[in-house]
Amino acid sequence: MKKIVVCGLSNRALGMFVYSILHQFGSQNQIVGLLDSDDRRIELCKERFPELLALPTYDPDQFQQMIDETNPDTVIVTSRDDTHINYILQGLERNLTVITEKPMVTNAHDARRIIEAEKVSKGKVIVAFNYRYNPFHRKIKELIIEGKIGRVTSVDLNWYIDTYHGASYFKRWNRNREFSGGLSIHKSTHHFDLVNWWLDQKPEEVFAYGALHYFGKDGEFNPSTTDHRYCSTCDEKQLCHYYMRWSDRRNNVNAKDDHIKADSIEKSAQNYTHYRPDSCIFDHSIEIEDTYVATVKYDKGAFLSYSVNFSLPYEGYRLAINGTKGRIETTEYHEPSRIPFEVPEQTIEFYPLFGGAKETIHVLQTGGGHGGGDPVLLEDLFLGVDQTRSYPILAGAEAGAYSIAVGEGVWRSVKENKPYKIEDLLRNNADLSLTK
Repeated sequence: MKKIVVCGLSNRALGMFVYSILHQFGSQNQIVGLLDSDDRRIELCKERFPELLALPTYDPDQFQQMIDETNPDTVIVTSRDDTHINYILQGLERNLTVITEKPMVTNAHDARRIIEAEKVSKGKVIVAFNYRYNPFHRKIKELIIEGKIGRVTSVDLNWYIDTYHGASYFKRWNRNREFSGGLSIHKSTHHFDLVNWWLDQKPEEVFAYGALHYFGKDGEFNPSTTDHRYCSTCDEKQLCHYYMRWSDRRNNVNAKDDHIKADSIEKSAQNYTHYRPDSCIFDHSIEIEDTYVATVKYDKGAFLSYSVNFSLPYEGYRLAINGTKGRIETTEYHEPSRIPFEVPEQTIEFYPLFGGAKETIHVLQTGGGHGGGDPVLLEDLFLGVDQTRSYPILAGAEAGAYSIAVGEGVWRSVKENKPYKIEDLLRNNADLSLTK
């Protein structure tokens, strides 16, 4: 029986990890301790899972005490991004397995600290990159491995976040770079890791442009210059296009999503003691970017052309991977319930380079979060890695570090208008004092 402690009782922690351990993997795994900075979150966890009522609970500064008293094998880190580093390093010091949500940390400096700490520890770090486990993404990996498109030369990846999901990042702590690293780290590390994994190449250099186009004080749809507004108490929300796209004048919310909690904004503030998840998306304090385009060069010759936009009419991505023998393409429309038009079934298209018929590949889809990726990831985490799989999926500290270094290189390149060497960031040669 593996004994597990959970650091950070976020919605992700409760909905994915705690629920799954208790209801799906309890025969081999046991939660023995909970840690959070907010007593209200601990209370909510125990209300939702009465079987944890007698479990000991701890504050962030009691991590070592928790380890001494509960003697766990595994630490799950699902706290705010900037706090990951503390729990991961302390877990490695105790030779424990540490499972952390993405991003592993918020900057390349801390990523290097984890790499060095893992070298001298009997423990290990696992990064929960669930997008790798999506059945379409696994199939793309398999096509590349079998040489279907030959040697990969370039990747085009355009990611779209709709006005509902995109706005949510600017209502919460993610809008502060000191907490999240900015969206090129908090969100885009998902995407950079996916490309790194598909290619099995290491990123060498990145150059990027970015801007704050939609949110913040200069957002075109800002009803007024009033600062420090909150959705649940705002007198101007009926003038806010972002709020009203998903609501009506009686505050009946039409959309359903785990991120913004728009259907219970008035209630959500009650889930925290000193935190509001409904801050105005037009606050003056917002300074992270909401739009990026970037180019990444890889060590075996491939190039990535990447873009992400956090305020679009629909959500999903378009991907093309070019090789010496052909090209594969796929388009995903995410959250179809939020898209006001009919969307096609996702398939993978293969185009041979020297003629021949185009192939349309239909992928067996499975249920569960992140396109069916979450359930397979959870099996690897709590039942052990699937030994029948012919290639590795589960990500470690090195994968986490490279994804973060690319993300940091993106926003630093935006600020300084120059390319960044990935290894320079991981060797801490960059000017880490630049935070704005």
